[in-house]
Amino acid sequence: MDIVGFLKSQFICHLLICYIFIVSGLIINFIQLFTLILWPINKQLFRRINCRLAYCISSQMVMLLEWWSGTDCTLYTDPESYHKYGKENAIVILNHNFEIDFLCGWNFCERFGVLGSSKVLAKKELSYMPVIGWMWYFLEIVFCKRKWEEDRKTVMQKLLNLRDYPENFWFLIHCEGTRFTEQKHQISMQVAEAKGLPKLKYHLLPRTKGFAVTVQCLRNVVSAVYDSTLNFRNNENPTLLGVLNGKKYHADLYVRRIPLEEVPEDEQECSNWLHKLYQEKDAFQEEYYQRGTYPAVPIIPPRRPWTLLNWLFWALLLLYPLFKLLINMISSGSSLTLASFAFVIVMASVGVRWMIGVTEINKGSTYGNNDNKQKQK
Repeated sequence: MDIVGFLKSQFICHLLICYIFIVSGLIINFIQLFTLILWPINKQLFRRINCRLAYCISSQMVMLLEWWSGTDCTLYTDPESYHKYGKENAIVILNHNFEIDFLCGWNFCERFGVLGSSKVLAKKELSYMPVIGWMWYFLEIVFCKRKWEEDRKTVMQKLLNLRDYPENFWFLIHCEGTRFTEQKHQISMQVAEAKGLPKLKYHLLPRTKGFAVTVQCLRNVVSAVYDSTLNFRNNENPTLLGVLNGKKYHADLYVRRIPLEEVPEDEQECSNWLHKLYQEKDAFQEEYYQRGTYPAVPIIPPRRPWTLLNWLFWALLLLYPLFKLLINMISSGSSLTLASFAFVIVMASVGVRWMIGVTEINKGSTYGNNDNKQKQK
């Protein structure tokens, strides 16, 4: 291991990175709070400002993937479609198999200049999480409780609010509803068998209602659906902790651009269309596992410097007062001061581990386990 790799694996570096992320994130959240006064005066200005503020937060995560770990991200797509990415609104359907698939989705957005305005369909609990959750609130992210009878009206209203959004945006959605595990897959395929649907080998049964409503509410605003399938070479099992340790991964993302006109308007037909799409995604996964590639042209979109420059700005702004404070604390020689500092370090390490734990597959949501069991009854 070289000296740079050694430094990247050190816990003190991880603490400093997380310190910059959390403190800068809270500062930005505070600024976002003040932008609320713009909403009744100039809603579009409010939105444009918050896109840029949100970018200051989310780009720090992308920086870890692109610059810190140096992960390679290869895009497989049609060259004609490639030139449209970032220049139109789109619904992006992502598979949900890896701990960092959300980060690769953000990386896809960043390469085409829509990271700050990207949207997701997220569980309600995340809206209470400082930094990311609060950032999403000001971005008008669509939150749901995962109880469709309660969610439908709220989700539709939130989606309709995006029809006059002033920036190009991508709406990222995991139609499977939860991350893939063998247990969830087994239960999901039992549901597929009970409903007479074709079984999937590499995906869970897609949740069609949320997708159908998204298409219904954003039709004539969104130009296309981007069917996106993510894999990692050499059976790599990427984790956020691995990224934080500077481990380099090799991501392959296959994207098909499907004009929204090809998606049926009728809800049942739209549901059937989505099931067919996931059967095709399964076939693409099978081909990837057999051949190690996708049936499209490989392209590596160039990294943009803004994620790194944004992180360097916040690092310079926040590390100087931190180091100055540490020097003063050590110089004071006070046992109480040093004990307080040690306590803060311990709590910070616990907080960092908790944030990483949110992404871990073995600590993921039980949504796919319990909900499907109830549907079978």
